[in-house]
Amino acid sequence: MMKYLLISILFLTPISSFALENSDCFNCHTEVTQAKFVKSIHGKHLCTSCHADIEDAPHSKKPGPVTCEKCHRIEQQIYLNSDHGRAVAKGIKKAASCKACHGEHHYLLDYRNPESPVSRNKINETCARCHDDLKKMEPYHLTQREPYKSYLKSIHGEAFKSGEAYAAICTDCHGSHDLHSPINPESRIYKFNVPKTCSKCHENVFNTYKMSVHAKGLYAGVRDAPVCTDCHGEHTIQTHTAPTSSTYPSSIVKTCSHCHASEKITIKYGLPPDVINTYMESYHGTAYQYGSIVAANCASCHGFHDILPSSDERSSINPANIGNTCGKCHPNAGEQLSKGSVHVRPSVNRDKIIYYVTLFYVILIILTIGGMLIHNLLDLLKKAAAHYRKSALEGISLRLTKGERIQHIILLICFITLVYTGFAHKYPKAFFSYPFSFPEWGPEIRKIIHRVAGTIFMLLMLYHGAWLVCTEYGRKKLAALLPCIKDIKNAIGLITYNLGMREERPKFDRYSYIEKAEYWALIWGSFIMIITGLVLMFENVSLQYLPKWLIDVMLVIHFFEALLASLAIVVWHFYWVIFDPHTYPMNWSWITGKVRKKHE
Repeated sequence: MMKYLLISILFLTPISSFALENSDCFNCHTEVTQAKFVKSIHGKHLCTSCHADIEDAPHSKKPGPVTCEKCHRIEQQIYLNSDHGRAVAKGIKKAASCKACHGEHHYLLDYRNPESPVSRNKINETCARCHDDLKKMEPYHLTQREPYKSYLKSIHGEAFKSGEAYAAICTDCHGSHDLHSPINPESRIYKFNVPKTCSKCHENVFNTYKMSVHAKGLYAGVRDAPVCTDCHGEHTIQTHTAPTSSTYPSSIVKTCSHCHASEKITIKYGLPPDVINTYMESYHGTAYQYGSIVAANCASCHGFHDILPSSDERSSINPANIGNTCGKCHPNAGEQLSKGSVHVRPSVNRDKIIYYVTLFYVILIILTIGGMLIHNLLDLLKKAAAHYRKSALEGISLRLTKGERIQHIILLICFITLVYTGFAHKYPKAFFSYPFSFPEWGPEIRKIIHRVAGTIFMLLMLYHGAWLVCTEYGRKKLAALLPCIKDIKNAIGLITYNLGMREERPKFDRYSYIEKAEYWALIWGSFIMIITGLVLMFENVSLQYLPKWLIDVMLVIHFFEALLASLAIVVWHFYWVIFDPHTYPMNWSWITGKVRKKHE
């Protein structure tokens, strides 16, 4: 009975199922190159091994989708759990599939074949096809931009380009089918897995690191504890001898500062808050800031991968070892150096002698220099008063009316106030900005003072313009201040006279080119500052009518115009009204309104 049943089944099964050979497929599917297929890793398999739903040749129905899972079940399961696999499952068509990495299905090569896109010498380029394509990567908001280009400049990339067989490649660090985001605990580049990943090549360094205070913190679950990539970088890792390396001697302090100068980290873990500042103030730190690569840096004393707390007897900064540590650079002096503080922090509780010597000199300097200042100030006031009386007794002519002097005083007060509060806003960390450094009220008070001074300044300019046009005296003043050809001749004449090329100093009119240049610069600068200041003051209104780039330009103009005006006052105005030997200590006309006749 069984015999007949088997015979019946054989008769019912299509003969083509047993007879369909690859040659039958190639007769029609000429788009597949038979020679290349035969050389592929699947070349010894039947077409129907993958296209299992095809029973006849030719076939009328379209082949169904092919899945690699039929043979590569384990790899498929790992892949589907990866970032790429989950992206494909979500329907993201551009996500990396088997074909995207391994190549065209019919021509797949063994990964050991140098021509395979997943071979060690090709995999980097394969990954770069997606990960270095900014446009393709843009929708996915990856944290790394063009990682392959960065990698090629790294020590790993340089080794790879030179043909080093075991140079680290993408899959060595990231994995192949099991790729995960760095925030996934399963990822090889997850914060807590990085040391183990790097240990595949750097086993000795890893064994040293495991004993360090950093590793102990990491294995205790401290996410802020530094791992390999925190100090060395990721795709940009370079040898410590490269000047651009984060572990180059001139970069070490900056690298360590990322944690040890971080207020958040030092407070969170109770670390000394000022180790970087105290180092920078030391002899070593000063030399370091000048660019010395032989000056002792953090690693010179604390070590590299073997950093341990001073309480550990193995630590290079343990009291019992610090003499030897310092002795590496200071032979025979290590014992004495070990008796003092390295990170000097003078206070009543620590480094007391330095603290009290510093305090003594601060008091001494204040009393000595303060006394000198008071002594000389009294002398200056006495001589200035005598100079003022002498000027008042000499033959005089009216230079500035009472109204002009009032305008000048208002201008002086507004200008100084605007310059001070403006630069305090631009440089909030500068010493002169201290009065406004209190967050509760400082910035608001500064803003109010600046805007009030600016409003008064604008009203003064409007009044001055009306005074020039609407009063007879103002019109005469304006006419006298207008530039003329003689001003150019006088400017050339004074320069040649000062250079010794001319014997006689040129004669100036009531207002020389010196005063005219300053006056018209003031008018022009005031106009610029008022316009830009109003745009910035009413920014919300301005944004309704002006493009943002124009407002940004206004901000730049406002700053540089203020800088220009400030420097012009110091360099030009102060010289002619204060430091000119013929005028010193001051031209008193801004108070008296009068000058000596010979001034004109």
